[in-house]
Amino acid sequence: MFKGASPFADVVDTQFLIIVGLSLVVFLGLMSAMILFVVKYSRKRNPHPTNITGNLTLEVLWTVIPLGLFMYMFYLGWEGYLLISTVPEGALPIKVTARMWAWTFEYPDGVQTDTLRVPVNAPMKLTLHSADVNHSLYIPAFRVKKDVIPNRENVLWFKTPQVKSYDIACAEYCGLRHSYMYTKVVAMDSTAFEDWYKAVSLKQGKTYRPMLAVVPANTVQPQP
Repeated sequence: MFKGASPFADVVDTQFLIIVGLSLVVFLGLMSAMILFVVKYSRKRNPHPTNITGNLTLEVLWTVIPLGLFMYMFYLGWEGYLLISTVPEGALPIKVTARMWAWTFEYPDGVQTDTLRVPVNAPMKLTLHSADVNHSLYIPAFRVKKDVIPNRENVLWFKTPQVKSYDIACAEYCGLRHSYMYTKVVAMDSTAFEDWYKAVSLKQGKTYRPMLAVVPANTVQPQP
């Protein structure tokens, strides 16, 4: 947690810990009240039951406080949703096709690969398509997941500041070889990425057009 692998990682992790913390406080409060009532109002201590007419203050508090907590958690989720859903201008487009049981990544010049190679610090816009059944593209380190559904186009974006490899998985059971749908996001510095992109474009007989302005190599140091 808190590795900063994408713009969403720290946000999602922080929201998760806040919600878990609030849930823990509520849980401990409920358990403490239950134990207190069991002990204080046991038959041994209160052999004769008494009628309770209610308490307006308590009823307002146990309605307003949970409502406030739930609305706060809703706000956190909405804030995260807007961040994940708003694709930055100038994001580099890649078409992603899912099929039983593999991923295909298509770059603007028509180059196709089964591993997603991206430049660091560049926003990537992934347009998701399915060739058969429901899939779901999931990059755990980036805290992003998006369903890939037949006859529907979904969009996912991310960027990463680290020169590193990250797992891609399918998070929707799609058949007997569902577990085969593992691949990688390989983040490269911009110079190395353009060198790779040019080489693979020529190898596949495509017209090479640079995807981004090349910045000096080693501006981002590889992570262990």
